Amino acid sequence: MKLLNEAKSLVKVNIRDYGMYIALFVIMLTFSILTDGLFMSSRNISNLIDATGYIAVLAVGMTLVIVIRHIDLSVGFAAGFMGAIAAIMLTQWGAPFYITIPVILILGIVIGLFNSFLVANLGIPAFVSSLAAMLIFRGALLLVTEKTGTIIIKDEHFNAIGNGFLPAIAHVGGLNLLSLILGAIVIVLFIYFEFSKRRNKQKYNFEVISGGMFALKLVFVSAIIAYVTWILAGYNGFSWTVVIVMIVVVIYHILTSSTVIGRHIYAVGSNPEAANLSGISVKKITYFVFCSMGLLSALSGILFTSRLQSATTTAGTLFELDAIAAAYVGGVSAAGGVGKVTGSIIGAVVMASLSSGMNLMGVGISYQYMIRGGVLAAAVIFDVITRKQRA
Repeated sequence: MKLLNEAKSLVKVNIRDYGMYIALFVIMLTFSILTDGLFMSSRNISNLIDATGYIAVLAVGMTLVIVIRHIDLSVGFAAGFMGAIAAIMLTQWGAPFYITIPVILILGIVIGLFNSFLVANLGIPAFVSSLAAMLIFRGALLLVTEKTGTIIIKDEHFNAIGNGFLPAIAHVGGLNLLSLILGAIVIVLFIYFEFSKRRNKQKYNFEVISGGMFALKLVFVSAIIAYVTWILAGYNGFSWTVVIVMIVVVIYHILTSSTVIGRHIYAVGSNPEAANLSGISVKKITYFVFCSMGLLSALSGILFTSRLQSATTTAGTLFELDAIAAAYVGGVSAAGGVGKVTGSIIGAVVMASLSSGMNLMGVGISYQYMIRGGVLAAAVIFDVITRKQRA
């Protein structure tokens, strides 16, 4: 009973952090019932997660952009354009994939430098500058693809990024052993980070949850990771897309939660004037965040292009809106200064789960857009209400 009361109190106080996990659980349970278990099948979950990859990495970058009170509307067509450049390098220039990928990632950073220069140095509102950049990249994408319309990629190594899976070194009971090992590593890393975070809080006399609740949290989350691992291992195992997304999440989670620059990002988002007065360079943080967004846009373009095995004139359409929606649904505050990378990933999975579940149920695309729009509106309303309650 004591644990139950503490759990209720914990959820109530941290409803912003836990609300999205509850929403995802409800969505998955509902669609599992409505589709007679088809939604939670190994094939569907694997396809759902793979299809979320290119939006998930964009959502990570967009989280930081929104945290510092800006927005980037150019990321969708920037990703589409860089994916097309990758296709041209592979097919027309004969560049190998191990040269193409680093070049595209560097190009993404250069694009981020351009956006951050307009915002940080010239003082142009990010909405306006990124809207201009979006139109530029839209035109650039049409320009490089206008001759063929679609550029087919036949490089097996590049295409494996979006369609390949980790090799099965062996099978245990029909399950991919390497994927099981990777899932176990993820669980160990999660437990390690949680213990480390708890020790740091105790070191500085911050309030922490009770030992029993902490153990319950570890068991619950580990069970979810183990279950997803079991589902994926029963199909083709972990895809390279999943591995890439996990690496991005781990890097950015450490960056935002355990480094000086991470603390500076949230300080700038909470109060730019106060951050500047305390010696934090708002301009440098703006450059870092937008360059990071450019890098992740390039990675998103690579993931999407390799998944389609081609570059098209429509690549990148509405990517930016999906990334923004994932960030807001994942708990990022419209007022800045609040938001977690892990939350944005959950937000991306929530939006993808809605689309996947409605597709399985045969819901019309018009209703799908309206429902997803309603979910986004609900997330922003929830943000406003919780901020008023804290004030």
